[in-house]
Amino acid sequence: MTTKKIVAPFDEATIASLKAGDRVLISGVVYTARDTAHKRMFEAIEKGKPLPFDIHGQVIYYVGPTPTKPGQVIGSAGPTTSGRVDKYTPTLLELGLKGMIGKGYRSQLVKEAIVHTKAIYLGAIGGSGALIARSIKSVEVIAYEDLGTEAIRKMVIEDFPAVVINDIYGADWYQQAIETYRQE
Repeated sequence: MTTKKIVAPFDEATIASLKAGDRVLISGVVYTARDTAHKRMFEAIEKGKPLPFDIHGQVIYYVGPTPTKPGQVIGSAGPTTSGRVDKYTPTLLELGLKGMIGKGYRSQLVKEAIVHTKAIYLGAIGGSGALIARSIKSVEVIAYEDLGTEAIRKMVIEDFPAVVINDIYGADWYQQAIETYRQE
């Protein structure tokens, strides 16, 4: 299987070219946000306030990095469980979010929203936070600094490894893998 190199933020052509199961190396800009940051963004939306960054076309990585050690850009930066933010995800997708990186299954509602809004969900390898951190070239806290590791960060990444889990065509790589295993 080949690995595709893609650039974030994602454009429509890139998203349309990806299928569940594709391996990718992502370069460009992504934003970090975990549970509490998502809750704050959702509350801002409900109050008619602007989000801390222009979400249109952007990618959110569900991560709360560990503290940075001397000489490093970031500490360990492995993915967190995506289902924790599922209740906020359809709203962010409707506002223009185009990509999400995390680990684990998404709810049926999120999978339907991914198809409807033509977005993509990618899985990063859990337990490989130190390895993933090598692909992160710069980090800047841009919002909710009081949340510590859960603050929203703007990250520049290079060759960040991931796998397409849910694509715009309704495919689910986890389900495909289960079916393949059952047939074997």
